[in-house]
Amino acid sequence: MAALVLSGCNRKIEPISKSGFLLNTYVTVTIYDKDDPKILEGCMELCRSYENILSKTLEGSEVYKLNHRPSNQQTMTVSDDLKNLITRAEYLSKLSNGGFDITIEPLSSLWNFTSENPVIPSEEEIKKDVAKVDYRNLKLEENNLTFLSPDTTLDFGAIAKGYIADRLKDYLLEQGVKSAIINLGGNVLCVGEKPDGTPFKVGLQKPFADRNETIETLNIKDMSVVSSGVYERHFIKDGVNYHHLLDPKTGYPFHNGLVSVTIITKISGDADGLTTACFSQGLEGGLKLINSLDGVYGIFITDDYEVYYSNGAKEFLEVKP
Repeated sequence: MAALVLSGCNRKIEPISKSGFLLNTYVTVTIYDKDDPKILEGCMELCRSYENILSKTLEGSEVYKLNHRPSNQQTMTVSDDLKNLITRAEYLSKLSNGGFDITIEPLSSLWNFTSENPVIPSEEEIKKDVAKVDYRNLKLEENNLTFLSPDTTLDFGAIAKGYIADRLKDYLLEQGVKSAIINLGGNVLCVGEKPDGTPFKVGLQKPFADRNETIETLNIKDMSVVSSGVYERHFIKDGVNYHHLLDPKTGYPFHNGLVSVTIITKISGDADGLTTACFSQGLEGGLKLINSLDGVYGIFITDDYEVYYSNGAKEFLEVKP
């Protein structure tokens, strides 16, 4: 996910914050209205517990076990967390006509965007793995997940951080926290507002620029801001930018003129998944999709650095045009 930049909060009592490298990213939780480090440690523990459920690479995680199931086992029991995630993923897949797809694992594992010497997979390898990707090969009944194809494997990377942010918010509210920022590697969820009643400031990173260089600043109260961009986890080969946002239908990264999609909405898991869903639709389709949803707002940046807003999105701008 693309990085977001957070501004500070001026107040007499300093906020408390804790960071750690979890979920394969930097996690930071900042609390503004309670001075209790134990709550922050609880947030880190919660992240670790979800890593043990959702990681596709951590041996022994629930997703790892599903992906390495015995060849003769079609149906497996899943936890409530995975049940909830799969249900939401199915909704996003239908909404985007398969542009969002958690069965993309064969392709996401085929590509390596962080290697020192990245290699473009062969066309034969890509075609072979594209054939394995289809969310309709999953059948969920209560907590029983049936794989209709032995080749189907799961990758929750496009929705997991948002879902975890939502669960962290639930935990903070249970602890009596009413003012906080959860930042999971750029997936930002603002709990409430600043203690003085003003909104949090969330800056949108300028594509391909320094992490602290922003293109817009947003005023956010009790909502999530999630960005995806073609400048995070990418490499350039022969003048072509290959990035981690893969098209399930072609096996190659999306190339449709979009370089960044930002979604603002209450539920961080939805914001997370919708960035990918919108990338799959392109600018026109993505705007149409967001404008069809209640309480969801989108900001789209194209490769010529033009910024486009869904209905109502400009209301969040600190400086309105």
